[in-house]
Amino acid sequence: MIKVGLLSGWHVHAKGYAKELVATGRVQIQGIWDEDQKRGMDWAKEWNTDFYADLDDLLNTDIDGVVVCTPTNMHKEVIAKAVRAKKHVFTEKVLTAKTEDALELKKEIEKANVKFVISLPHRTFPKNLYAKQIVDSGVLGEISLLRVRNAHSGASDKWLPPHFYSMEQCQGGAMIDLGAHPMYLTRWLMGKPDKVYSAFTNMTGHEVEDNAVSVFKYENGAVAIAETGFMTPASPFSMEIYGTKGSLLIDGKDQGVLQSGKLADTNPPVSGWLKVGSMPKAIRSAVNQWLDAIEFDQPVEFGIQEAVELTEMMDRAYASHEAKTEVDF
Repeated sequence: MIKVGLLSGWHVHAKGYAKELVATGRVQIQGIWDEDQKRGMDWAKEWNTDFYADLDDLLNTDIDGVVVCTPTNMHKEVIAKAVRAKKHVFTEKVLTAKTEDALELKKEIEKANVKFVISLPHRTFPKNLYAKQIVDSGVLGEISLLRVRNAHSGASDKWLPPHFYSMEQCQGGAMIDLGAHPMYLTRWLMGKPDKVYSAFTNMTGHEVEDNAVSVFKYENGAVAIAETGFMTPASPFSMEIYGTKGSLLIDGKDQGVLQSGKLADTNPPVSGWLKVGSMPKAIRSAVNQWLDAIEFDQPVEFGIQEAVELTEMMDRAYASHEAKTEVDF
């Protein structure tokens, strides 16, 4: 069994990760630390395990790895401690808010030679794997525009926990949280941008943005748009990809995929909109990638490089928001 320590129940996904780990039948929850002692003690009772008031005490045990779901502003310190203790690390996104901090952690992780995985769930989904295949194949021609939207009603319907509106803890609002999905999908599909302009607004009076758009420019003239928000109850995930030879649309809870364009070189040729039925298989979840890396030394899809790239996207997007102008990468 792989022995795992849970580091904080702050994030809304923390309990889900714990359940997924145990459900694999490969993991034993060996201890819990939390910056909120009451929350940590309650969680430890739930899992019938020990609560550690001091993080160092938990890291000094024989656990193999840790799951980090602390506030974002604590990631650097907590992950660095775990890595120096030679513990494998699974973390909720984002790694850090600033690129320089992410790069420092990258050095620590590579030096310690521990397994590291960040949760990028939308990169495991069949519809998005199909989009990646189509973009890389060149079937759509040269991509001129990508738009990815991911939003919910956490603020407008008042179901997000209050600490998700803390600039200090979260290091941002909707974009650094829910907007991470459009951000890492944009980087994966289109590569590193040249410039970014952000428009972040606040409709509910919290100190962080609840409505946000970042527009990325590429050297070849292509544009990518990352949209998010906590203000939209009827806003399923959607992706639009437009190329010089065709287009791909992904939207709705049914994950419908439509493809169209001047695709005369396909077999059979596409004329008008085509509903795509055959999708690639989903790949392993981030949790299973992490466990396979620890147990079998298997490669991971979402490692430290992908974590750094996501942080870089966020860092520059927030720099644009703060400067109220376009900024370079």
